[in-house]
Amino acid sequence: MKITHFGQSALKFEEEKTIYFDPFDISKDYHDADYIFITHSHYDHFDLDSIKNIMKDSTKFIVPKIMGNEIKKISSNILLVEPNKDYKLDELEFKTIPAYNVNKAYHPKEKGFVGYNMKINNIWYYVMGDTDVTDEAKDVKCDYCFVPIGGTYTMDYKEASEYINHLKPKKVMPIHYGTIVGDISLGNEFKKLVNKDIEVML
Repeated sequence: MKITHFGQSALKFEEEKTIYFDPFDISKDYHDADYIFITHSHYDHFDLDSIKNIMKDSTKFIVPKIMGNEIKKISSNILLVEPNKDYKLDELEFKTIPAYNVNKAYHPKEKGFVGYNMKINNIWYYVMGDTDVTDEAKDVKCDYCFVPIGGTYTMDYKEASEYINHLKPKKVMPIHYGTIVGDISLGNEFKKLVNKDIEVML
């Protein structure tokens, strides 16, 4: 699996298919997306200019149900999802994990924002979206975790490291820092606090 982090929470997975999560600030014309997964509607996760640069005619969009009207302006090839559900789309299997704040108001639970725990070739990849440490997130089984660490709108790097040490994935990539909120140095601070048997991808 080739994984590209464009910054903020924008990720690209390349294996048999090309999968994007929360495209943001992608200026190059790729037009290679087989699937685009959106965790929620905020501009740094649902960036129309970036989407136009990566989508093609056959691109399939996977978005929270609350975004139905917005996404229909772009495509009719849409799967609307809700938290706490299991889905199968073509060869992709994934679960939707609720993504929300527990002590701030930026991402209310009732909006139905999600993270995605996806199985590809028997490996589970958990892209958390904008979230704090929640009860639902504590029980997720995954091999790779993509965790927000910037603070303000999500958990901070200390909370994230405690969570990852509890979750025990094989590999973790910190995201959602270094651009809008959270200095780029937070990645190294996070790494220092993560157990040594977990590989940190910076």
